[in-house]
Amino acid sequence: MKRNNVAVERIEKTLVEFRAEPGKARRTQRVEGVWNFIEGKPQFSATVAFDGKSAVLEADQPSFLGGGATQPGPILYCLFGLAACYAGTFATTAAMMGVELTSLKVVAENDINFSPVLGLAETPPIEKVRLIVQASSPAPQAKLKEVETLASQRCPAVYCLTHPIPLETKLELKSA
Repeated sequence: MKRNNVAVERIEKTLVEFRAEPGKARRTQRVEGVWNFIEGKPQFSATVAFDGKSAVLEADQPSFLGGGATQPGPILYCLFGLAACYAGTFATTAAMMGVELTSLKVVAENDINFSPVLGLAETPPIEKVRLIVQASSPAPQAKLKEVETLASQRCPAVYCLTHPIPLETKLELKSA
């Protein structure tokens, strides 16, 4: 059965699997991309694999940062990922709680200062991120507020923005 375009029965099956074998809940996700040196083409592309399929994602820096602006820039992809992850978490949480949504729109926006990117300042480049959720449902407003609270607690993208996560970088030099 689907509720809010979420396969509730599949999630319930996954819950049973993860409870029986908690290790199954852990995954490593990977994006491996390459910089493009051909003028007029997007500067960066990556093939990402998911559920036995793959898709090519392309990004380009904005023109004022030396890119061709042929595709969205990386920060827009971050906002897209945040909005998509939060919308998915919100819709899934509502579905699992038996709350039917009649509409759901998530807006992700940020305030960005490009001065630090160009070495002109030592302030954080992202000053603020906002999520605006517009939802309709026959459920009471208090129930939707509960869904919002749980979605904010459970959304992996929200977690990434609100908690320090160890980041490792490693430079592997190849001969030219």
